[in-house]
Amino acid sequence: MVLAAALAGNVRMPADAATTGLVVTDPLSGLALSGFDPVAYFIDRTPQIGEGIHELIYRGAIWRFRNEGNRGAFARDPDVYAPRFGGYDPVVLARGVAIPGHPLIWLISDNRLYLFSRLDNRSSFAANIERSIATAERGWREVEPTLVP
Repeated sequence: MVLAAALAGNVRMPADAATTGLVVTDPLSGLALSGFDPVAYFIDRTPQIGEGIHELIYRGAIWRFRNEGNRGAFARDPDVYAPRFGGYDPVVLARGVAIPGHPLIWLISDNRLYLFSRLDNRSSFAANIERSIATAERGWREVEPTLVP
């Protein structure tokens, strides 16, 4: 199953996007996914902003959730809900470069969340998902050791 956000116009990456360890985070707030609830992508089939009263720290980042149920689901199995490749764009990873994905440019494939820095990267990935994942995995093995925790 493939789900993706439908966006009109151009979506730009926030200027302050950075990383904490292997997860893309906001350098000022420490939030993963810019505060979007990772479980909502699967449950609500759309990005939803989390609330500060429902937070959890995982992989050095602060994750926010819409409700306690979503927080609990993530706490039980975070790797199911966290974006694959730490939220880095898998199309760019395939080139050996780590560029943060944008939480509004997303796709779920085989029950894994992927984020993209550009709409055309998501389209390219979706055109051949198996090949895209394989090349992103090779790029991730090269890039991952260079990321600063």
